[in-house]
Amino acid sequence: MSMKLVLDLDACQGYANCLIESPGLFDLDDRTDKAVLLEETPAEDRRAEAEAAVRGCPARAISIESS
Repeated sequence: MSMKLVLDLDACQGYANCLIESPGLFDLDDRTDKAVLLEETPAEDRRAEAEAAVRGCPARAISIESS
């Protein structure tokens, strides 16, 4: 089963919790102070890291879609 990370930039408040939980999947844009998704479709072995970023986002701006 593959996964796709979805980042809602309208909801993102720039808390950077995703970056703390998952630095390989997210970064922070210096201009907008919002998250940047570095890898939209990470490998399955990174699911725990992606799920930690979802749980850590207080703005609920990150979700995982499975296919």
